[in-house]
Amino acid sequence: MATRIRLRPWQHQALEKFNASERDDFLAVATPGAGKTTFALTAASQYLAGTRGRRLIIVAPTQHLKTQWSDAAARFGLHLDPAWSAREGTLPGDVHGIVTTYQQVATSSVELSRLAAGAFVIFDEVHHAGDDRAWGTAIMAAFANAGRRLSLSGTPFRSDVTPIPFVTYHLDEAQPDFEYGYGDALADRGVVRPLFFPRIGGFMEWVAPDGAQVAATFEDDLTRDLANQRLRTALSLEGEWMSTVLAQANERLQTLRQVHPEAGGLVIAMDQAHATGIAELLRKLGTRAVVAVSDDPGASDRIARFSESSEPWIVAVRMVSEGVDIPRLRIGVYATNTSTELFFRQAMGRLVRWTRGVPRQRAWCFLPDDPRLRSHADSLATQRRHSLAKRRRDDDDERGDEPAFDSPDGADEADQMSLFAVIGAVAQHEPAESEGVFADDGDDDDDGLDDDRGVDLELVAPPTPDGRVRAQPVPGEAQGADAKPQLTARQRRSELRDRNASLARDLARRANMTHAQVNRELNRLSGVTRISEATEAQLQRRLDEANRWSRRVR
Repeated sequence: MATRIRLRPWQHQALEKFNASERDDFLAVATPGAGKTTFALTAASQYLAGTRGRRLIIVAPTQHLKTQWSDAAARFGLHLDPAWSAREGTLPGDVHGIVTTYQQVATSSVELSRLAAGAFVIFDEVHHAGDDRAWGTAIMAAFANAGRRLSLSGTPFRSDVTPIPFVTYHLDEAQPDFEYGYGDALADRGVVRPLFFPRIGGFMEWVAPDGAQVAATFEDDLTRDLANQRLRTALSLEGEWMSTVLAQANERLQTLRQVHPEAGGLVIAMDQAHATGIAELLRKLGTRAVVAVSDDPGASDRIARFSESSEPWIVAVRMVSEGVDIPRLRIGVYATNTSTELFFRQAMGRLVRWTRGVPRQRAWCFLPDDPRLRSHADSLATQRRHSLAKRRRDDDDERGDEPAFDSPDGADEADQMSLFAVIGAVAQHEPAESEGVFADDGDDDDDGLDDDRGVDLELVAPPTPDGRVRAQPVPGEAQGADAKPQLTARQRRSELRDRNASLARDLARRANMTHAQVNRELNRLSGVTRISEATEAQLQRRLDEANRWSRRVR
């Protein structure tokens, strides 16, 4: 059974280079929003179709991205378990593999090494493997015996202290096997949006940790510590700067929603208390905001609902800053004191994802006019102007190399917050329509152009380790006007497990038996060893046995 997909030209080029490589490891660096997921899952599908019985393992940065990857894989007929844990033992035979996190690898490397033998492994945003020295060691132990390893990143990266396993370096800089930058994507048209940065100046006053009273604008030359304090002061809820900028951004969003009603805005906050306060400021402006923070167990569901809704704003700290796919985001407010270029570029990737059929897809991110953020935005502007020059010359065959950038030395040092105090912060000007990093360079929007230069590819659905091949409809796609949305294999399995558990509890109560006794008997009747290892067919058979037993004890 085959599925036809269309790859963007860069995805097809990367796939050909990947398939031609004889090395076990491959690093692809592609700008956020370009379609790394489609490229990676296409490569995985081809590998599994040609190597019967092998597994697919995806390592993602966050819990939310585990579900996002699982749902994306379902569209390729790949059935992945995002809820796998080391205690569950062997995977069911009708599952292609799992999605896990870098943090989980650190605690489950032994169990993962058994699953990974000969497997196809995808490392999503692989630079996270260097976040903790122990993570790199665990990744090496878990995946050394994999069949192929495909590493992905949205930005070039360095590793000054801890090299990341399976990545080739020149000096301290990772060397990609394939690279596709933001300028390349803009030049190709119909891949990413042009991004504009209204930069907001300000006058800030604060008491430094040493007790000194300081006043400065963003134009003043300060030490690193004072620059950090100045940025934190501007972003504070105690001053006027934050509320002024939110009002400007909200006004831009409301204007945009007149022609793109589903357009949404993202505010990236400093911490959870800051996010809650920003949501309250937006409420005072007469608009609604969804708050998604990591301490909230329902945050992933909130993000998923926001993605499918037409709600105007979402406020987050880091949960939406990397990898999360919400194409309708068109307005951003960079309200975090994290000033590294790696984080900045990943965050901007949330705003540039192209949506077919929407005209003039510009996006805007409102920034504090901090010199470091200004420099990061200038870097993106250079690529954009370079892409426009290439387009005007109609010289698509000769592309200049896009230089990698050096990631600064980690996140900002924390201030002594017990001694730091904001006095006040005011925005100094309101940006004009064309003001910001990007000048209005003419007709650089694509006016809803749908790029038909893609390459059609026919993918054979890979069999699961038990030899079955099952077609998988796109999640949420109805098969007819009144049909209900189709469930993914993951959702069907979860529903069957829940129904089995509910009926077992009911049987234990009515038959005057313990839960363990009921579960052992149901497993015996249905031929199941462990629920976690049961296939979908076995779970259904177990449920049928439970229903027959239930009818007998009425």
